[in-house]
Amino acid sequence: MHPQPPLQRRLGTADAVAIGLAAMVGAGVFSVFAPAAAAAGGGILVALVIAGFVAFCNAMASAQLAVQYPRSGGTYVYGRERLGPWAGYLAGWSFVVGKTASCAAMAMTFAAYAVPEPWQRPVAALAVVVLGIVGGFGVTRTALVARIVVVLVLLVLVMVVIVGFGGGGGIRVESLGIEGGPLGILSAAGLLFFAFAGYARIATLAEEVRDPRRTIPRAVIICLVVAFGVYLAVAFALLTGLGPERLEDEAAPLSALVSAAGFDALTPVVAVAAALASLGALLALMAGVSRTALAMGREDDLPRSLARVSRRGVPYIAEATVTVVVVVLVLSIDLRGAIGFSSFGVLLYYLIANIAAATQRGADRLHPRVLDVVGAVGCVVLVVTLPPASIVAGAVVVLVGAGLRLILRSLCR
Repeated sequence: MHPQPPLQRRLGTADAVAIGLAAMVGAGVFSVFAPAAAAAGGGILVALVIAGFVAFCNAMASAQLAVQYPRSGGTYVYGRERLGPWAGYLAGWSFVVGKTASCAAMAMTFAAYAVPEPWQRPVAALAVVVLGIVGGFGVTRTALVARIVVVLVLLVLVMVVIVGFGGGGGIRVESLGIEGGPLGILSAAGLLFFAFAGYARIATLAEEVRDPRRTIPRAVIICLVVAFGVYLAVAFALLTGLGPERLEDEAAPLSALVSAAGFDALTPVVAVAAALASLGALLALMAGVSRTALAMGREDDLPRSLARVSRRGVPYIAEATVTVVVVVLVLSIDLRGAIGFSSFGVLLYYLIANIAAATQRGADRLHPRVLDVVGAVGCVVLVVTLPPASIVAGAVVVLVGAGLRLILRSLCR
């Protein structure tokens, strides 16, 4: 098979920021605070700071690695280059499997807000197909759609925050009580961490970014600052308008917030924003998964056909494969409450990223090594606070992936 050409560098800083924010300020902001409040009560503010700091360490490691290795694949590439083929493979496998499940969950979240229950699966599948087609036209189309979605969702979130502060009586000291002690705080931080994980999309798209040494670190930092500010403002508004006791019982806390403030007419607007956010996150996730599959295909860690690139500079077989797999999952399995192993996989992915970044030296280092060490420790701590079932499911998925690699390598000999 002839070597496949590299992808085309078409993304500037604004494009990278849009794709990162589309994944970060996604459906999680509309639902993650309820389970976090159940774990930590008003301590979600402390948990948010912890999650944000761990995300910052991981993001800096990813950005530093992406500058040295500006190719598609993210930590799959970094792990291979710095730690060896097996470390890279485990990172790539964890990302592809976990985020493919997350794609299906995002599609179902969109449909849950958009249409009645009987129509949810077919509408979710249709959304996946449409976004797969958008991705097939090139990464610039993905960036354009991401920009539109991000702007609309941020405007709605600003409105919700203003309404929440206006309708509440301020955060009382008793509202900041910690329900589950230190373990509750860490559990909540583990849940909230995944709201920040979208910056990985920037790293996985590094081969399509112009001037990666300048663009990637800048885009990652902008995404983190904006996302952290948004989540902090939303958390304050929810504690002000609902309080932790009511917050933990709400399946749609932002809708409940505007309703509690006396603005029932805004509830459909929040639902539309949640649907758009889900689509934005889904689009960014599909782009990231397909680029990681492309990188793994190049190294025969997945079928080599996934490495084929179209004249538009798109990994079209990887894009199509991700689209088909997600559609099958949406139509056959209810994944919204059964993707705990995705959390395990993402933390393993970032653990490998931090360890790989810690091995960089000299001019390749953009930040102190201590951030890599803190990021790695943070990933381990958050992993052990996951529910036992999630840890077991994640370990099983990793073992299946290891067996698959052994089979593929034996067939390629």
